[in-house]
Amino acid sequence: MKRERPLLIYDGDCGFCTLWIARWRARTGDRVEYRSSQDVARELPEVPSGAFQESVQFIDIDGRRYERAEAVFRSLALGAGAGRALAWMYRKAPPFAAACDSAYRFVASNRMLFSRLTGLLWGREVTPPTYAISTAIFLRLLGVIYLIAFASFGVQAKGLVGAHGILPIREIFPQAARALGTDAWRQWPTLLWLWPDDGMVLLLTWSGVFFSLLVVGGMAQPLALLGAWSAYLSLVVGGQDFYSFQWDILLLEAGLLSVFAAPCRWRPNFVPCIPSRLAHFLLVWLLFRLMFSSGVVKLSSGDVTWKNLTALDFHYGTQPIPTPLAWLAEQAPEWFQKFSCVGMFGVELVLPFFIFLPRRLRLIASGGFIGLQALIALTGNYGFFNLLAVGLALLLVDDAVWPGFRRHSRVTWPRWILPPLAAGYFLLSLVPLAGAFRSLPPAIEPLARLYERVAPFRSVNGYGLFAVMTRERAEIVLQGSMDGVTWKTYEFKYKPGALDRPPPLVAPYMPRLDWQMWFAALGRGEPWMAPLVRRLFEAQPDVLSLFAKDPFDGKPPRYLRANLDDYHFTNFTQRRATGNWWRSDPKGIYFPEISRDSLDR
Repeated sequence: MKRERPLLIYDGDCGFCTLWIARWRARTGDRVEYRSSQDVARELPEVPSGAFQESVQFIDIDGRRYERAEAVFRSLALGAGAGRALAWMYRKAPPFAAACDSAYRFVASNRMLFSRLTGLLWGREVTPPTYAISTAIFLRLLGVIYLIAFASFGVQAKGLVGAHGILPIREIFPQAARALGTDAWRQWPTLLWLWPDDGMVLLLTWSGVFFSLLVVGGMAQPLALLGAWSAYLSLVVGGQDFYSFQWDILLLEAGLLSVFAAPCRWRPNFVPCIPSRLAHFLLVWLLFRLMFSSGVVKLSSGDVTWKNLTALDFHYGTQPIPTPLAWLAEQAPEWFQKFSCVGMFGVELVLPFFIFLPRRLRLIASGGFIGLQALIALTGNYGFFNLLAVGLALLLVDDAVWPGFRRHSRVTWPRWILPPLAAGYFLLSLVPLAGAFRSLPPAIEPLARLYERVAPFRSVNGYGLFAVMTRERAEIVLQGSMDGVTWKTYEFKYKPGALDRPPPLVAPYMPRLDWQMWFAALGRGEPWMAPLVRRLFEAQPDVLSLFAKDPFDGKPPRYLRANLDDYHFTNFTQRRATGNWWRSDPKGIYFPEISRDSLDR
């Protein structure tokens, strides 16, 4: 007897069956009719009564009956996803079919066990998850982060890259054009080529603020995200050494991928919209790479402090800009530091794989990632990095978690756009992921050559902070003098200086000169240090605005020097006795005394 729709029959008294039928129904929609054997058995006398107890039954529109794994696959083949491939493999590969039927019989014989396992891994919600609410939250949070990033740049731009700043754009770009030639636009992909001056920096900054507000307001989000990405990429390239941080490239990569998850609405709208599964996957794949690579680089670097779990003995006091809680964390006993290190590796190396596992494991991964980022943010100032990582982790929280959720429209892209771009992005992302292991498999090497071509766009990146733990804290103490006898210190706004000054809480603002001074103290030859010295001799107000105060009240010093001091957190006893957060010891000279006259010669 022919039917209008295929029919799948299941045991309505089996809680395990009922749960999974709900999942299959969500995938196939009304293309398959689902009925319990208790309701339909009398209508189908040709089906042996015992068959309903042994397995599900699939009756096709031509009346042919299938059971066990084949019944499941033929049902799922009428929906989206891998059902068609599984049904094809079942028909064409007898060993696969035999293995699936054996697995089906085992599960059917142990329904109670698998029912409990389903509850443990999925809870009561096994239907295919959607992520409308978490995506809506993430997109608006991304808009806020973009706003912070652009505003932060605007506050510091004149001192860093302005006409009278440390690395003036209008001087650097002509030099780059001569050096790079016709390949300049690809190697330095920035709109600043059109007008390499302060006016273009200001235009890009305010354009970025405008695009950020559109994203927060839910207006034309794909276009606004693309505009924000273009403006921020331009500023990151123009910012040179001061924009070489991982959260800058993470924002660019997340911002570009988010274009495909955002609904295009021309008026302010706060109704969640379900992203395509592929667009959502690209964002959580970025989350996987971010977290997993962060753990891998620590082990692949060969740093003994990570292998013997002593890295956190040094981390809190030697990181670029600690917080007051970092001082407290350093006082913790050795066993606690090692325990914390083990927990961190668990979050970074184990939980990333939970992203691709059943629902409750995904939620555990989300909670673990958010918890780790919260702890990092409480003990260190890392710009907007932690906020952005938390936003990505929220994407693992499905709509079933939020009470009162109602389904809304979906974000769709033509098949000729998103799938090819997603495939290309995924393949290219394997290069930096493999790079975290410090070696590229031969199969990745052809991709690596292509990756080098797109790397300047900073939208497919490698990640991993503190691969090698810094064990000492050297601080550059920059001083000036009018007579060569009395020296005054240039105090920075946020990095450690005065011993009694408490560590700041400054994130998500990113003080870029303070951060770069930490790298300079590690002994690297920083190309911006000589220009900084020149600007201090000129008493340039834009550069001096990056410091806590000008010790010479606008007058150019006659002499400058920089010493190196070893800084350490005090302990409880020392802090009670002195009131100081830090103790310091002379370490050496960063650069010796130089005069303004000698610099001019």
